[in-house]
Parts: sequence; structure tokens; C-alpha cells
Amino acid sequence: MTFIGLTAVTFFISRLTNIDPVLAVVGDKATQAAYDRAYQALGLDQPLIFQYFIYFKRLVTGDFGMSVLTSQPVLTDLLRVFPATFELATIAIIIGVLLGVPAGVLAGATKGRWPDQVIRVVGLFGYSVPVFWLGLIGLFVFYGKLGWVAGTGRLDVFYQGVVTQRTGVILVDAAIEGNWEIFANAFSHLILPAGILGYFSLAYIARMTRSFMIEQLSQEYVTAARIKGNSYWGSVWRHAFPNIMVPLITVIGLSYASLLEGAVLTETVFAWPGLGLYITRALFNSDMNAVLGGTVLVGAVFITINLVSDLLYKLVDPRLRTS
Repeated sequence: MTFIGLTAVTFFISRLTNIDPVLAVVGDKATQAAYDRAYQALGLDQPLIFQYFIYFKRLVTGDFGMSVLTSQPVLTDLLRVFPATFELATIAIIIGVLLGVPAGVLAGATKGRWPDQVIRVVGLFGYSVPVFWLGLIGLFVFYGKLGWVAGTGRLDVFYQGVVTQRTGVILVDAAIEGNWEIFANAFSHLILPAGILGYFSLAYIARMTRSFMIEQLSQEYVTAARIKGNSYWGSVWRHAFPNIMVPLITVIGLSYASLLEGAVLTETVFAWPGLGLYITRALFNSDMNAVLGGTVLVGAVFITINLVSDLLYKLVDPRLRTS
């Protein structure tokens, strides 16, 4: 039902925009006769509800329509661009979790002291600075001046097409073939955009983890654990931390889904050929089939991550398990 609602809202909003899908197909210099033929061929002469039923029927069979921009099926385009976003978002969320969760725990456990103040300032900078500005500064400093990382794109030009695409994730494909030179080049291209996205994810995760920890450390069971002889940090990690896992999974899941939906500005700055850049270009070119397909994919990602989160809740909290 959630997926049906998603497709319905997406479809009807697209029909309410000022973008004419017929002009995107025939061009603005087409004759009226050509315009009318395309109008009927697209089914736009049918009532809106019937248009949606036709669209949904095609959608469930994997027919997202043809992209005006690439002249290829939208599904083919999505399968091509999504692995790039998946690769970028996955590395970013790993960075965000590995650094953000310990930082949030430390900040919550040292509330009001200097570690807490430092982490809060770092986090404030993370979700206040525009991502495109940080991306440009990162390219200027680490690529242009220091030469520590590679530039834009996913690979250097002379490496493109060398590795056989099995998964679409270059790091995985290069590792499967044992081509560590291309693996290193891909990682060099990936580390800066993933690091910037990971920093923004880190800031959000650390802030929420801090709030959860402060709430749990004020509970009576933590005081009881201290009275029984547990050390302060032992109480933090053995007693308080397990009790924030369920809300923390929600935060991490939402953060990951937000990254997977396409970090548009980051992908634009780094010329990263992912989902966000694809949807943006499609929108600028009035390619509504591509926009709808990309939006539906984003919604499906959110739904999937929510389902996975529900499963993880039961693993970390025995009270949620049913017999």
C-alpha cells in the first residue's frame, strides 16, 4: 500500500507541473498534427485516473518508459546510475557510523565538559556549511593544491571500461578481477566526496546519539549500576548504550536513505554519475519518465530500508521478538 501511495502521489504531482511531456518528445517546433499524434500515443487524451492505472501497470512489469534524454529505457538508466550512488552512500554512511556513534556517546557521557563542546562545534559546522561549498574547497585543497586525492568522476579517463562491470560498484568489480591499480584509482576518486557526505552524516548521527545517551544516563537503572560497583564508562557502554540501539538504528537508516536518494549537490560538484545527477539532468530537460522513475526508485529505497530497520529492531531488542 505504501508503494501504491508513493506512485500515485508522484504521478499526480508530475501531471500538475507546467512541464509538457509531449513537447519533451516532439520538440517545440513540431507541427500541430505531430503534437496531437504524440499526445494520443502517450495516453494523455485519457482521464487522469486511467493514465495512472496504465502507468502503474507498466511500472509493476518493470516498464518505466523511455528516457527522452538518453533514448534508452529508464530502467536501464537507473540500473546504470544507481550503483554509483550506492557506492558513494555506503562508504559515507560507514564513515558516519564509525565516527559519529562513538563521538555522540562521548559527548553525551561528558555533557558540558570540553569533549562535549568540541564535538558539538564540529557537528554544528557539519550540518550548517553548504555541501557544495565544502566540496569545492575540498577539491581545491586536497586535489588542486596537495594532490592527495583524485579529481572528479569515478575513474581516470584511461581506466574507464577496463574492468568488466558485474555489480556496477567499481571497488567491488575491481576487487573481483584482482585489478588493484584500478581499485586504488577508484578509491582515490571516491574518498573525498564520500568523506564530505560522511562528515554531514557523522554530524547528524553524533547529535542524535548524544541526545539519546543524555536521556539514558539520567535513568535510575544507570544509577543502580553505579551503586553496584560498575565504573562510569562501563555503565555507559554495557547498560546505557544497548538501550539507545533501537532509535539509533532509525537515525542511521534515515541517514543512509537520504544519502541513497542521491546527494544531488555532491554528485554535481564531483561529476559523480549517480542517481541524484541523473534526476537533476532529467528535470532540467523535461524528461518526466526519467524523473518519475528516479523518484519511484528513491521511494522504494526508503521503504526497503524501513523494512530492514524493523528486522534489526528485533535483533537488538529481545522484547520486540515474537514467539
